[in-house]
Amino acid sequence: MRFGMHPDEVEVALDGAVAHVSQGLGNGTGWGHYTDWGVTGVYGEGNNLVAVAVDAMDGPLVRLRDVGLVARVPSEVRADLRELALREGVSVRLNRGGDPEIEAWGVSMGASQEHGLSPEGYTRRLDTVITSALLVCPELAADPYGAEPVVNWWDVRDEPTSTGVWPVRAEQERQQWEWSPLKSVGPLGFGMSPQEVAAALCEEPASRHGRFPLGPPWEGPAQWNLEADRFDRVGVTAHYSGGHDGRPALGAVTVHGRTGPQVDFAGIRLIGMSVTAVDTALTRYTDGADPGLVFGCAGDLGVDGLNMYVRATRAGDTMVSEARFCQAEWEDHG
Repeated sequence: MRFGMHPDEVEVALDGAVAHVSQGLGNGTGWGHYTDWGVTGVYGEGNNLVAVAVDAMDGPLVRLRDVGLVARVPSEVRADLRELALREGVSVRLNRGGDPEIEAWGVSMGASQEHGLSPEGYTRRLDTVITSALLVCPELAADPYGAEPVVNWWDVRDEPTSTGVWPVRAEQERQQWEWSPLKSVGPLGFGMSPQEVAAALCEEPASRHGRFPLGPPWEGPAQWNLEADRFDRVGVTAHYSGGHDGRPALGAVTVHGRTGPQVDFAGIRLIGMSVTAVDTALTRYTDGADPGLVFGCAGDLGVDGLNMYVRATRAGDTMVSEARFCQAEWEDHG
């Protein structure tokens, strides 16, 4: 793959690969994910290839000089890139995710949870993190993830910014919250207004996320809809849906793995733990029982009927568990 290629040229270069997931491909700008190769091609004006994202798990093992970029321990790649940059006299900065970004080489590193096989032969998530990479043409190198058309493929502007360190709050420093399935978690009851949520947590949101609904232009200015409030001191994110009167009402709560309060279920600590340990404990709890296990769209594990999903969040080179607790009507999409 070379920058400037058109989609049909990329297809030939990848031995006839088909972009099984794509958007706008061949229409001037767009992107296509070539599943069999583990790469995504992002195309700019005139259908010219301007960026290539390499998957952590499925992508090719790309090298920059003598440094392997993909499917490695993030801290080791960071050290190797800093050493290489020092030798060649170029600067290294951190991107929004807290990973190295080198404008001189058009490289922006990332990381993803590693997956492996269970003893039974099933794919399962692990506690480790391995590297991915975004490689861009010179015109996008100053801000790889902030430049169009990359933002049309993956917009990270609403994601929390990392400083490159991922401290995990000690167990004894965490609050202990009770969970009443489908009703409440800690002091937060489903159906609360954003003002009631902030009052219950004694904290104002550190960040807010929302959107303007899509609609015909003749309808005039649209009402901005609040979707989520992030509370960094307590360590939770409140997710909202439209209530009966159209106002935002609390529909789900994500308890952050690194900093959030501890929540137990059937003697299983759900927050800030080894992801594989929590998955194993939930599997044993439901083994041969009713209700059984359910899986969210991102592979998150839960117990059927409770609308709770154990998620995973990064803590440097490892992952720790966090959880999303939802009301009955809430459909978890990410």
